[in-house]
Amino acid sequence: MFSRFLHTVSKVSVPDDRAEQRTCLICGDRATGLHYGIISCEGCKGFFKRSICNKRVYRCSRDKNCVMSRKQRNRCQYCRLLKCLQMGMNRKAIREDGMPGGRNKSIGPVQISEEEIERIMSGQEFEEEANHWSNHGDSDHSSPGNRASESNQPSPGSTLSSSRSVELNGFMAFREQYMGMSVPPHYQYIPHLFSYSTHSPLLPPQARSLDPQSYSLIHQLVSAEDLEPLGTPMLIEDGYAVTQAELFALLCRLADELLFRQIAWIKKLPFFCELSIKDYTCLLSSTWQELILLSSLTVYSKQIFGELADVTAKYSPSDEELHRFSDEGMEVIERLIYLYHKFHQLKVSNEEYACMKAINFLNQDIRGLTSASQLEQLNKRYWYICQDFTEYKYTHQPNRFPDLMMCLPEIRYIAGKMVNVPLEQLPLLFKVVLHSCKTSVSKE
Repeated sequence: MFSRFLHTVSKVSVPDDRAEQRTCLICGDRATGLHYGIISCEGCKGFFKRSICNKRVYRCSRDKNCVMSRKQRNRCQYCRLLKCLQMGMNRKAIREDGMPGGRNKSIGPVQISEEEIERIMSGQEFEEEANHWSNHGDSDHSSPGNRASESNQPSPGSTLSSSRSVELNGFMAFREQYMGMSVPPHYQYIPHLFSYSTHSPLLPPQARSLDPQSYSLIHQLVSAEDLEPLGTPMLIEDGYAVTQAELFALLCRLADELLFRQIAWIKKLPFFCELSIKDYTCLLSSTWQELILLSSLTVYSKQIFGELADVTAKYSPSDEELHRFSDEGMEVIERLIYLYHKFHQLKVSNEEYACMKAINFLNQDIRGLTSASQLEQLNKRYWYICQDFTEYKYTHQPNRFPDLMMCLPEIRYIAGKMVNVPLEQLPLLFKVVLHSCKTSVSKE
């Protein structure tokens, strides 16, 4: 069902037969060519590109001098990026559109000062770039629907293991952040969110009432949800060592139950009779992973990050599992941890969750739909209903609605990336995510 992500191998001409013996200057793995100015492997090439394009800020839990080798390179992302910069990897050789191929094939390694390296590692340079784009954006995008925001928005690509999150300023930075991602066009409304700020005349500061129609539709959405605790047993006796196969089987049972709840939810939707069974089938087959992920991070989070976390704590991965863990899995871990903390900070209500779920589900751009225009209207309806509710309920949080909506493309991106993670790596992935989230919350 799932397919392994295929890395694109760069075609670099080699002057002699010793090319096969070349090793990556970062981790010592077999090099595949000249990438961003230095000889490196595909893994470090991809890691450097993601780190720079997504403006990652990492943190080392040791002394910022971790050993880099093929087996240990995934253990500390901070030291891995640090070595990339120290060895001369040129971030300016990365294409701005995030597509494969360097921006200038003739660019070689670069020497940058320790101060500049520190600015990159701390995220300070990314912040200044974001501020530059926000303050000097294209004048053609000055309409209320497209102008840059005055408020800061957190970057989904930044890791929360760092001392702070990188703040991206305005829609220009948001667009750059997702340049290489497959974001569905129905998120075209996101630019409108950035016209809201504490000083915006579009957000009246005084208290107001909720539109009766909005209240009725939200109530119907919440009524369609099964908010009862999950029934899958997740209790393990003390001292029992959970195996990889047992944990994987438990994750499958949880996924089955969550999927069954989504099918039951569809039949209770207030607009169920307005669409065909074919359209519902297309929508569910394309969004079920996103729906499960959203529900796990919100309404079922206490069980997932409580009971399931306790089960994963009893699972001890082997050294081989740790060494074989993929870069795709590392990226998913980072983004899941970020998203968990974002939802934990927002404390999403049942009403907001129900609206977000409907908005994500009603994607008129999925192939094979027969009523795309009708889906678009339904999507807009619940988009504005959610906006109406958050502005009414959370008067003193003017950026709450943009924050909620920005989580949706991130959920879609993570769900798409999880498909590329090998099935045998999922137990370890869940163990790391749940342990990290539960530990950090317990310290608050």
